[in-house]
Amino acid sequence: MRVMVIVKATESIEKGIPPTPEEMAAMHAYGEAMAADGIVMVDGAGLLNSAHGKRVAIEGTEVTVIDGPFTEARELVAGYAIWDVTSMEQAMAWARRWPSPATGRAEIEIRPLFEWQAADESFTEKAL
Repeated sequence: MRVMVIVKATESIEKGIPPTPEEMAAMHAYGEAMAADGIVMVDGAGLLNSAHGKRVAIEGTEVTVIDGPFTEARELVAGYAIWDVTSMEQAMAWARRWPSPATGRAEIEIRPLFEWQAADESFTEKAL
């Protein structure tokens, strides 16, 4: 099954402070350990802080563009990964091992991906 791992932003990320070399080394070691356990990281990337972002709000025919930065860093996304795992339990086990940032806090959301059934044009809860 594939899951999306959504990493929430922190105040330091929103301030544009890059990860330390130690944090980058910890993430690299984490990725190697995951691969050794058979987990495939299909894709993943960090995002620039919200000052570089835009939001598009659509209500009926009215479209509003909102420039970043956005408030409430804990509600923002700092990065993502797509993992190919055997189960949600395996994904959760690896999320619990996520390298802690220098700030000491990380929040990660894990959500299974839906499979598109082109034959009947519907979504199913069967993960890819």
